[in-house]
Amino acid sequence: MTAREWKLARRSLPYGERTVLMGVLNVTPDSFSDGGKFFTPDHAVAHAEQMIAEGADIIDIGGESTRPGSDFVSEDEELRRVIPVIEKLAAISPIPISIDTTKPSVARAACEAGAEIINDISGLRFDPALAAVAKSTQAGLLLMHSRGTPKDMQQIPFAKDVFADVLEGLRHSISIAEQFGVARENIAIDPGIGFGKSVEQNLEIIRRLRELSHEFADLPIVIGTSRKSFLGKLLNGAPADERLYGTIATEVVSVLNGAHIVRVHDVKAAVEAVKVAEAIMAKV
Repeated sequence: MTAREWKLARRSLPYGERTVLMGVLNVTPDSFSDGGKFFTPDHAVAHAEQMIAEGADIIDIGGESTRPGSDFVSEDEELRRVIPVIEKLAAISPIPISIDTTKPSVARAACEAGAEIINDISGLRFDPALAAVAKSTQAGLLLMHSRGTPKDMQQIPFAKDVFADVLEGLRHSISIAEQFGVARENIAIDPGIGFGKSVEQNLEIIRRLRELSHEFADLPIVIGTSRKSFLGKLLNGAPADERLYGTIATEVVSVLNGAHIVRVHDVKAAVEAVKVAEAIMAKV
């Protein structure tokens, strides 16, 4: 694997030589996997510190659930949830902080509080002005492919050709970002496991990650499968907190197929699984 760098607000993050682990920190009362567990700033920061100790390379903080059927929260409520956590964590964290938001005002406040990455699950569909914030703050911009909104994404028709849909959507998102002046070296992409895709389509995307990395050879590929509903459907209805082993399987296959960054809830388990997968790859 060749070492490359993703440019963030105040540093460059090496990727490619080894897999980067992005730890998920939901400061929401209603996220599908851990809603309410880390809703207070102190609990949130303590969990972030645990993930850092376990080997996380990025902490991704979100204050708005994007589970299927969820509604958007107000700008004020999202700010109230995430900014105190980012401020507390930025003062002690040795690793970059990411803000998971689709709102430009939240992204700007988060970057002012210490975040270095903006993670947009809409790929600039909800508000293209988010790219202007990325440009002005020089933050890393993670563009994810999704269909519809969290409220309706499982009700709208699935794409006929999901891989073509992902390629087209990501190209469009990148084009918008570049129109706003975001440098390509600041951009990363995520094919968006879940988010308006069927079980079979999610599996196809994971299977074809190598093709995705060839299409976007100069960009880091992020994958997030952790605890998602397609795993529950594959595992006889297993609830979110019983999908760890299925999650690990998808993360290992994703790394073997070319993912550079893996977004995870269970950091220690992912670190160990990825370490073994990389040791195997080194001997191939």
